[in-house]
Amino acid sequence: MENPELNLQFKYAENKLVDASYHITEIKQAPITSVDCGGILSNWTEIVVQLWEPIGQHRRKPMKAKKALTIIDVVEQKLKLVPDSIVKIEFGNADFDTRQMFPNEITIDGDDLVVDLRPDAVQCTAINRGDSCGTERPKVELKANSCAPGSGCC
Repeated sequence: MENPELNLQFKYAENKLVDASYHITEIKQAPITSVDCGGILSNWTEIVVQLWEPIGQHRRKPMKAKKALTIIDVVEQKLKLVPDSIVKIEFGNADFDTRQMFPNEITIDGDDLVVDLRPDAVQCTAINRGDSCGTERPKVELKANSCAPGSGCC
């Protein structure tokens, strides 16, 4: 990491940062197996980093980026993290319902390394890959004698 001495901040909404007293409470690795509406099987792995704001504890400065890396090292001593996983940050507080968000952009703002978080969006993976959604199947018109052995139609 290029800037281990920077303060690690997480921005969860416009002008809203996770309180500097946050803890990284857990790092989860979840293998996902899914079948979309077009009938396509997919597999991927997600790593979820959970942030917690303790009530009544406030600090002026959040943890340094190098401390977060140390926590990841501790996790990797017990659990080998899959390098090409999708990373999500899980966070919520009294004013913001708990949800998993994607790191959108990472910027340096003075002494802070700010991770801008964006919510996941529901999507139709079949349509995204140019296929048709399983709810609307294209109609196939069969013509008499159009399917002969060896023609590749069956």
